Amino acid sequence: MPRMLDVSEDVRAEIGDEEADRLLAGENAPGSYDCTSCRTPGDSEQERTSTVLFVGEETAVLAFAHASCIPSQVVQVSEEQLKGAVRSITGEAPAQTAAAPVAHGYPAAHPGPVAQSTAPEPAVLGVTSGLVLIGEELHPALVVEPTGPIARPGMVGGGDDFLPLLIEQGFLPVSAVNEVPPTLHGWSVLLAMGQLHAVLQPGNPGGGQIAWWQAHQPLQVTDGWRVAANKSHRVLVFAAPVGSIGQQPREDLLREALDKAAANGRLVAAAMPLAGT
Repeated sequence: MPRMLDVSEDVRAEIGDEEADRLLAGENAPGSYDCTSCRTPGDSEQERTSTVLFVGEETAVLAFAHASCIPSQVVQVSEEQLKGAVRSITGEAPAQTAAAPVAHGYPAAHPGPVAQSTAPEPAVLGVTSGLVLIGEELHPALVVEPTGPIARPGMVGGGDDFLPLLIEQGFLPVSAVNEVPPTLHGWSVLLAMGQLHAVLQPGNPGGGQIAWWQAHQPLQVTDGWRVAANKSHRVLVFAAPVGSIGQQPREDLLREALDKAAANGRLVAAAMPLAGT
């Protein structure tokens, strides 16, 4: 039976037309799968499904995701990440350590507040956009949550320094989501052609900005989010350690998760200028 698969041109170019056509015809595609983004079950016979090709130095792994989570795309990852994925698929490692979980983007490959993960695989920064009500005004916001604990550069062992690292960069702890955080100078949120591209941070002294987080593929935001961002020319960025927010399907549930994280001392925030439109 044909599957409800999305195969992007980039994925087709990597796997070839013949393999892509077989996938679309249902010959090599699974019916049910675990979404490589949100890790919940999916069914390619019942819902739109993205093909996501993870490519390492020597290996490539084809995975599947809800089309509502991420679009079909090719993702360059390390060979070690792919080995972890293969071990997971063959049963040699727990399923939750499957490599290359794409929440929405990887941390940029440069020194920055997100240095390295203490998890078995490098952590991924999940970024969710939404409108947050503060006072009587809706503010465009991004919520950042990694998929694993974050350690300082060179540190080995347990622990999660995600929030301390961000506080050192100028983010402020939030005990309640009831006021707009101060602007974090030198940082900005890049929006181009109505799509979210990156969160930028200061580069080397005398240099320009560099990407702290960058989308694999530009992310769609709602019309309301874009209008609010263009009106205020700023975006509120909230960040919480792994396990604090989770995948929330609605903005009211996202707000509840933010309030809970703040009450538990697991939330930091900053306002950033909007770059682009």
